[in-house]
Amino acid sequence: MSLREDLTNIRTENLKVIETTGDLKKLNDIRVNLLGKKGPITTALRSIKDLPVEERPEVGSYANEIRDDLTQAIANQKEKLETAEMNERLAKESIDVTLPGTELPQGQPHVIQQIIDQIVDLFLGMGYEVLTGPEVEEEKYNFEMMNLPKDHPARDMQDTFYLTSDILMRTQTSPMQARTLEKHDFSQGPLKMISPGIVYRRDTDDPTHSHQFHQVEGLVIDEHITMADLKGTLITMTHEIFGDKFDIRLRPSYFPFTEPSVEVDVTCFNCMGKGCDVCKHTGWIEVLGAGMVHPNVLKMAGVDPDVYGGFAFGLGPDRFAMLQYGVTDIRDFYLNDVRFLNQFDKRSN
Repeated sequence: MSLREDLTNIRTENLKVIETTGDLKKLNDIRVNLLGKKGPITTALRSIKDLPVEERPEVGSYANEIRDDLTQAIANQKEKLETAEMNERLAKESIDVTLPGTELPQGQPHVIQQIIDQIVDLFLGMGYEVLTGPEVEEEKYNFEMMNLPKDHPARDMQDTFYLTSDILMRTQTSPMQARTLEKHDFSQGPLKMISPGIVYRRDTDDPTHSHQFHQVEGLVIDEHITMADLKGTLITMTHEIFGDKFDIRLRPSYFPFTEPSVEVDVTCFNCMGKGCDVCKHTGWIEVLGAGMVHPNVLKMAGVDPDVYGGFAFGLGPDRFAMLQYGVTDIRDFYLNDVRFLNQFDKRSN
């Protein structure tokens, strides 16, 4: 039998085997045995050198053609088997889209952030701007433009983290008042703003104090602003946060950047004003400080205090959260105990 006939038989026999193979592993074994270094095609190609010179080109071309045919047949059968295998796997892994999905755990804002969001939403509805500023602040804005010069004794009320001689971690969100007053164009209308943020003081952490806490500062500047406007704003805010059944009172106090200044108390949550140990039998709990903006603050920002006036207030969302939920240790808010924080999930209320 001639070499050409041997090659024809190899193709005929193996094409049938390839087409009937239903297993990918067996198909790969056929490929190795048929086309490998010891396979019949390779052996046939090596024996071409024994043919007469004039026959070698034709037989060599024929051998390459058969090798290509078998290679293509193996590739086609492999694709066919892989497609069938994938379709079978997909059929077994089919998803019933009518079944309910798996409920995944969903996060929620921290309880203090919930208080801040509530305050922000209220004041946005009242036409206020919400402005934020740098936590690393210049001493000029944190103290001096808030009527606290370098030798002012009230600076001792705020033990400060200094980074350099004139750069510090802000002790209050009040610097945004000075920064905004400098830039505001009163010909375009009054200034109404709140500034929520984190502040820092060198304080010893205990149940009611922290070296890092939150503040929300508020400021309104316009012509003909009075203490009555301040009181009405504070009543609206406390009713929004604590409910209509709580009342407020204003007590004279002292802050360098307001004159007159007041401390704001709200009806005691524990005794509803009757007097108890929580409120020291006064029926009231202090919640924030406020007052009419000091003329010096306006002057240093380039605002004429004979034309414009206004009020400012500063509150602590951390303290609001303690009062609203009866939490006795402020540190509980920062320990990130999920069991504690889940109590304030409003979705479950």
